[in-house]
This record gives sequence, structure tokens and C-alpha cells, in this order.
Amino acid sequence: MKKILILISLCAAFCQTGCESKKEEKEEEVQFAVTSPLRKDTTITKEYVSQIHAISHIELRALEKGYLQKIFVDEGQFVRKGQAMFQIMPMLYEAEQQKAQAEANFAEIEYRNTKALADSNIVSKNELALAKAKWDKAKAELSLAQVHLGFTDIRAPFDGIMDHFQVRLGSLVGEGDLLTTLSDNSKMWVYFNVPEAEYLDYKTRSEKEGMLKVGLRMANNKVFEYPGVVETIEADFNNETGNIAFRATFPNPKKLLRHGETGNIQVVQSLKNALIIPQKATFEVLEKKYVYVVDKNNVIRSREVTIAAELPHIFVVKDGLKEDDKILLEGLRQVRENEKIHYKFVQPASVISNLSLYAE
Repeated sequence: MKKILILISLCAAFCQTGCESKKEEKEEEVQFAVTSPLRKDTTITKEYVSQIHAISHIELRALEKGYLQKIFVDEGQFVRKGQAMFQIMPMLYEAEQQKAQAEANFAEIEYRNTKALADSNIVSKNELALAKAKWDKAKAELSLAQVHLGFTDIRAPFDGIMDHFQVRLGSLVGEGDLLTTLSDNSKMWVYFNVPEAEYLDYKTRSEKEGMLKVGLRMANNKVFEYPGVVETIEADFNNETGNIAFRATFPNPKKLLRHGETGNIQVVQSLKNALIIPQKATFEVLEKKYVYVVDKNNVIRSREVTIAAELPHIFVVKDGLKEDDKILLEGLRQVRENEKIHYKFVQPASVISNLSLYAE
């Protein structure tokens, strides 16, 4: 009986040893992919929320009161400079012009008669000067009447696109009443806000490279086909946001862009010797980015990194890593701090060019 118990104990011990051995072999078989940051030249695209404005966007208002007698254009229509748009009933102003014309004619005849008498020394020079002053006054009143009459004929001050009407045919409009708005969309001004640090970088580059060329991603996520140029920077920073407004000018020959649209300005920037890592090699804690760094004893430790820029699937690292550091590429959720791991090293260039192959 004792021999049987000893035999059973030995078998159990051998079984336990074998299981532990297999478990250790299994643990040894778990290998994690590890890589290093890659140093290379690259480009990044920064985007800024923007507001799109026509280079000229004005309100057309009535300069005289009266009934709106004619509308020669339609909402949304493209009009040429000098084209008739509205007419306010001109009869009263036509009558005033005719009256002023008659008074000017009378004053002219009176002046000429007085001049003839003055030339014959029948009347004094003072009487001639008085007649001349009456004629000048009558001509001024005629010019004023013509100006008032002209105000009843409202024409386009420049080529542009009509907005909707604020009044309808037959409406009684007062002096200064809004009729519509007109936009010159031949070029567009696109405003976007830039942080102070980026403004300083831009000013440094512009001294060497000239004006900054930018793109525009429209609301439908398509890129506008014509590039723009940053021509103007506002004078002051916004103390609440720390930003300053830039203005880019875009040609708009097809009239695709309209006043009041929104979009995103795209600024492409070249980076020399940038240190890049896959985004998937990072994790976030309290809005800070971390990576797992593998030390010489194959122990992983988390390390905070500062991100300078973001590209599709890639982060450009500003601080926290060196080129020869080894970072965990996959299995970030399967490991713990200060854990010793087995890994296989993957060349950084291969990782960057085949990021989808290492998706978790």
C-alpha cells in the first residue's frame, strides 16, 4: 500500500513539473513586436477653421424715398458694373429737375442781357456780378436736382452676384432702406486664426521663402482646385485666445465659392530630420501621450512623449524619445509596467511603410 502511494505521488510530481514546463514554454513563445523611432524628412499638413468672404460685399440702399417702380434683376443673378438694378418712381424728381432747368435758363438770359448792358456802360459791374451769381446759383440747383433724379436709378457699382431682395415691387422705400446685397466673388478672402508660436515660425520662414501658399478644404471635404496666398496678417492678437487672424486670397474664376461659406485652410510644412513613430505605439493618460520603452533587460517602462505634429497613422515626436530607443509596437493592452517581455525587432522603415500589417 505504501509503495502504491509513493508511486502515485511521484506521478503527480512529474505531471506538475511537466505542466509548469509547458506553461513556461508557452510564455516564452509570446513575442511582442518592437521597433524604434525613424528619422526622416517629411511634410505635415496643418488645418485651421476658416471663414470665407467675398473681396467686396456691400449693402445696396435707397438714397431717395419713393415707390419701387421697377426691378431689372433677379435674386442670385450675376450683374455687370453699371447695370440697372432698381428704379424708384422718378416723376417728382423729374419735375424738380425741369423746374431747376427753367430757372437756370431764365438766369442765363438775364445774365447775358445784363452783360450786354454792362459792355455798353449802361449798368454797373456790380449789377453784372449779381446777375452772374444768380445764374451760378440756378446752375447749382439744377445739378442738385439731377443728382436727386439720378438716385432713383440704382445701378451695380461693380461686377457681382445679387443676394435676396429685402423689398418687393411697389414697396414704399425710405431714404437709407436696404434693398439687397451685392458680392464680388472674383476673388475670395479666407480668414483663419493662428496661434502665437506658429505665427512666429511663419514670419521667420516668410523672410526666406516669401508669401505662404495654402490650400482650402471645403465643407464637402474636397480641396478647392485653386491654391491661395497669405497676403495679410491683422495687427493685434486676441488676448483671450492667443491667436492672430491671417487672410488668404483665393482666385474664384468659376464662382464656386460664395460669401459666408466655411472651410479649412491647409498649410503644408516641410520637416527636416523629423523623428516619427506609429500612432498605434502610443496610449493616452489624462490627455498626455505615452509609449512603452524596452530597456536593455527587456523590461518595459512607460514614458511620456511630446507630439509636434500628427499625420495619418504617424506622430512626429518633439521630445521624449531618441532614435535608438526601442518602443513597443503591439500588445500595449496586454502588458504591465515593469514587466519583462520577449520581443522581435521590426525595422522602423518597414513599420512605417506597412502600418496596416501591424494593426492590433
